[in-house]
Amino acid sequence: MIAAKTPEELEKMRTAGGVAADVLARVAARIEPGIETRELESVAESLLRERGARSAFLGYRGYPSAICVSVNEEVVHGIPGRRRIGIGDVVSLDVGVEVDGFVGDTAGTVAVGVTDPKVLMLLETARRALRAGLEKAVAGRRLSDVSNAIETTAVEAGFSVVRDFVGHGIGRRLHEEPEIPNFGPPGKGPVLRKGMTLAIEPMLCIGDGRVRVGADGWTVATADGSFAAHMEHTVVVGRRRPEILTPSAVVFED
Repeated sequence: MIAAKTPEELEKMRTAGGVAADVLARVAARIEPGIETRELESVAESLLRERGARSAFLGYRGYPSAICVSVNEEVVHGIPGRRRIGIGDVVSLDVGVEVDGFVGDTAGTVAVGVTDPKVLMLLETARRALRAGLEKAVAGRRLSDVSNAIETTAVEAGFSVVRDFVGHGIGRRLHEEPEIPNFGPPGKGPVLRKGMTLAIEPMLCIGDGRVRVGADGWTVATADGSFAAHMEHTVVVGRRRPEILTPSAVVFED
């Protein structure tokens, strides 16, 4: 049985989630043409020190950076470096923080002077897919109801979901049970209970959803080079609706 968090644990998760959301928003605000992705990491590192938090990503299974910055065809786990952001790019930021032993995890994709309507629709669909998944994150639903809502929203809009990477439970550790795929039939898996904490994260792309891992061993990109979008909130399962612990306009406000 997947345990619900206690009120004391949830309060600590609210703090961690709030820090994660703030870092995401403030790093996203620094994205502009010409900036290097490693500069965005430097901003995040300064903010984490300012808030007395640490990155939940740095050192996790050997990951070498404080945040993930994935550009265009890169889906997740992009390592910040010398790549410069240009007009027409989409930039996915993934931020995980640990505060007082608990973790908050959030991600959003930002368009930089994008005019291509298909790309803009991709980002909007990723937000709608996350909303659809969150609507199912209520007590009494099955876990795959979340997954199915995400996939249905994506497919109906003409996009694909990435199947190789999934959302997850979260709490004292970055990745806890259960895994939360972004696809599948409804009515399957464990019953959701009030107080469970989940990181729900649709990963959508314009192409067929197949991915490859780059030479750095981390950066996941679409196999066909099509653009991708990644949206994520950490939430608490509620009786009628979930509580979003990582509210940010980069993704969407609660």
